[in-house]
Amino acid sequence: MTKSARAHLVPEVPHVPATNRRAQFSASTRQALVDVAERLFTEHGYAATSLDAIVAGADVTKGALYHHYSGKQALFEAVFEKVESAGAQSIQEALTGDQDPWDKALSGLRAFLEVVRQPSYSRIVIQDGPSVLGYERFREQEERTTFAYVLDIVRAVLSSGDWELDDELEHTFARIFFGALSSSGASVSTAEDADAAAERVELAIGFILAGLRSLADQGVQIPATPSAGVTS
Repeated sequence: MTKSARAHLVPEVPHVPATNRRAQFSASTRQALVDVAERLFTEHGYAATSLDAIVAGADVTKGALYHHYSGKQALFEAVFEKVESAGAQSIQEALTGDQDPWDKALSGLRAFLEVVRQPSYSRIVIQDGPSVLGYERFREQEERTTFAYVLDIVRAVLSSGDWELDDELEHTFARIFFGALSSSGASVSTAEDADAAAERVELAIGFILAGLRSLADQGVQIPATPSAGVTS
């Protein structure tokens, strides 16, 4: 067989630029660090997890870790964003199937209660998140994700009644429900019997929603705020 014939039989291996290989290796290193850190933070908590344990689990050097993250808190922030975003995505998926606003509200509530019972979300987001990130940073992250879904649900529910509400009052309703969910999520995630605690939360908030739906069906109007009739 001639040399030219053999060349046609042997497949040509595509050339991968060195820069692409470095980028792929860098991405895989970051992924390994985040995955291992998520597991260790979930099992042991932030304070009891060392960088030595993380780099050993990811099979990388501590220098590689510092190349991607400035330290343990920066790595925790990356893990937090991953876990919190996955939880928010689960809630979003639960909201897409229901057209009825009341069913949508209950679906979102049940999805939220499922998320807060997940070990990684419970430990990393709810238990360690506020202390490691700081309260303000923690609330900012919640505002970008969970609150947006609560506001969407509240607007859908309130629009089912013959109510004309301005944005400020809609946000007030949303913040009340958001506060109730945040507090309930913390109590469920730290309860000895998380499933029983979640059932109680679903019952209580479901009862409130049922009362609001009854008012909407009866055509009961929401009283105007005192400042509504004040003119300057």
